[in-house]
Amino acid sequence: MIKVYGIKNCDTMKKSFDWLNANNIAFEFHDYKKLGVDQKTLQHLLQQCTLQTLINTKGITYKKLSEEEKVLCLKANTALPLLQEKTSMIKRPILQLEGEILLGFDPNSWAEKLK
Repeated sequence: MIKVYGIKNCDTMKKSFDWLNANNIAFEFHDYKKLGVDQKTLQHLLQQCTLQTLINTKGITYKKLSEEEKVLCLKANTALPLLQEKTSMIKRPILQLEGEILLGFDPNSWAEKLK
């Protein structure tokens, strides 16, 4: 089964849920705003994408960071604790498939990989 990581009240997540439901794709949702995200999961994600693609630099949470905190986002060992604390900075949605992840909502690539 596909595991979807994100935040329930996010507009992009709502589009993602609508797309998955419209295409009859079963999924398990992990709301990291409510459930958090552990370091092991973040490290696993970083095996499949870069830190720069994992961090949502366009979001309000990232933009509100101090310059010192933004520097922490440049290296995994300092960025991961910050991502655990400020889960809104994690790009969403993240779809965990068997053996790979899809990062961000892209109906065309999702259709290619999931149908």
